[in-house]
Amino acid sequence: MTNTLPLPTLFAQSLSAASKAFNLPTADAKAQNLLQSSLNDIRTLQSRIAGLSLFSPNEILEDIATADLVYLLVPYVCAQVQDRVKAVERDERLASLTLSKHHLKTFLHYIDSYEIISEDQVALYDVKVSNLASRRELKIKQYQAEKNLRTRIETIRKRRNQRPATNPSDSPTDFDLLSFLLPTNSNDEEEDSLSTDDILRETTLLLIRLCFAQAHTQLQNIDQESELLRNAPPPAPPLMSRQEEDDRRGKRKESEENMWKLDAPTSKTGASGPLLDEAGKPLQPFTILPSGAADRAHFQAQVFGPGHNLPTMSVDEYLEIERQRGKFISGGGPASQNAPTSSEQLALDAEIDGTVSGEDKAEQKRIKDESWARFTDENPRGAGNTMNRG
Repeated sequence: MTNTLPLPTLFAQSLSAASKAFNLPTADAKAQNLLQSSLNDIRTLQSRIAGLSLFSPNEILEDIATADLVYLLVPYVCAQVQDRVKAVERDERLASLTLSKHHLKTFLHYIDSYEIISEDQVALYDVKVSNLASRRELKIKQYQAEKNLRTRIETIRKRRNQRPATNPSDSPTDFDLLSFLLPTNSNDEEEDSLSTDDILRETTLLLIRLCFAQAHTQLQNIDQESELLRNAPPPAPPLMSRQEEDDRRGKRKESEENMWKLDAPTSKTGASGPLLDEAGKPLQPFTILPSGAADRAHFQAQVFGPGHNLPTMSVDEYLEIERQRGKFISGGGPASQNAPTSSEQLALDAEIDGTVSGEDKAEQKRIKDESWARFTDENPRGAGNTMNRG
């Protein structure tokens, strides 16, 4: 049915559904139905535009008819509608953002191919504005351009005797502005006048430039949201019901009971039967031993052994080892106090005459005395005391 509709009617039908959906909450089921209907019409419109080869890379902007300029905005509208589609899961939202970004890239490719935007404006949006003053100035220019655009479209709507938006109390959305620029199908106005055609062409180009600015802003928002979704923690597991929680506790309790369950005894006396009754009282004596024979022999050998570690050396041996390690200080005491000093011992050794050792000690004492005399001459008594001096 939609394949037989004229392009303006099909586009207007999609824009009307999108405009109604944007005036409703996104989570509303009616809004989602309108968005899906709008997306279906836009996809059909895109297929028909591609089949008619409405836009050719060999053409320039002047070669495109005024009535066909509005169809350059089809990818932009598709991105806007796709961005409002409800997505519960994170992967679904990422896929929806990827589609919106693809449509916006297609729209910007059209703008760049036909050189609709000047190089100064393209450079302005390519560079990220970090200065608050420059960003504020850019927002003011966009607001003024949007205000001028709405005034021009309202003038064209009145000249064409088009009805206003569905709800006159609400300001028209971007989809309403687009619908006002679509070609009319009235029989009495087959061709617009030359002046109206010029105004319509200029207004359509102005709307395309405004959507170009909004597309760049939306691309930045999509990149930021996609980055947040990729770095978001995984969703929490769903809460279990009361019955599931009880079953889980029962299985865990049964597993713990099986872990500590005793095996059936193998008694030499031939006794058999359970070891414990229902109350946990032993019914017959039993012994818990390791399963390996080597382990059993090791534990049995330790039954009559001491309960502490025995010493491996005597006290004298320990003190001798500590002395060898240098842990004891030798000398000192009364014997050390009564022993002569090094100077006194040198003087005693120098008094021994007639021996080589005595002569060496005398020479050492003479050198030591001369060094001390030289030191006292160079440093008189009290020379180092600088206190109480003016």
